Amino acid sequence: MVEPIEDPYPELGRKLFAGPCDFVKSCAKLEQLPGMDRPEIAFAGRSNVGKSTLVNALTSRKTLAKTSNTPGRTQQLNYFDLGGRAYLVDMPGYGYAQAPVEQVQAWTRLVKAYLRGRASLARVFVLIDSRHGLKQVDLDALGLLDVAATSYQIVLTKLDQLKPSEREDRIAGTLEALRKRPAAFPEVLATSSKDGIGVAETRAAIARLIDERA
Repeated sequence: MVEPIEDPYPELGRKLFAGPCDFVKSCAKLEQLPGMDRPEIAFAGRSNVGKSTLVNALTSRKTLAKTSNTPGRTQQLNYFDLGGRAYLVDMPGYGYAQAPVEQVQAWTRLVKAYLRGRASLARVFVLIDSRHGLKQVDLDALGLLDVAATSYQIVLTKLDQLKPSEREDRIAGTLEALRKRPAAFPEVLATSSKDGIGVAETRAAIARLIDERA
């Protein structure tokens, strides 16, 4: 009887995120971005969906990425060095933001240019509030990623706030919505930064991406 091969990435992900992860810089312009010398994994989503909270949960650091109850707090591309192996990039939230229209338009231009011209960008994790599922503003963002031919994967957040009976339905519905989207990775990560649900799986997914780019 052939024994199943153990998946190495959960342990690789654990070790990766147990190491150093440090803030590098905030970038408001393309010319401020660091060199493309390592893979980049970016986190996108509606304002206040929990991008910074997830980065903190992945790295087991409470204040690595600044969190806020005010939508639109992340206004630039925030870079974090993951042990010299990769960059984590906390992107500006899309949708509602308490900022002047001109500033929101500037963020949008920056993000579009970043998606088009960043060869080192391995994947964008698009965070979706599991309580609400995909909204039109999310679908618009996915359309932008499809046009840019940028690989992306959905991460459902705040799973602890759904009943267990609702979770599988939300995951299945999300997968169905992605079925015909050309740049979508056909797996959904379901997480709760509060309860730690899906954190190990997300670390493993990132470790695999880095390994594939090595």
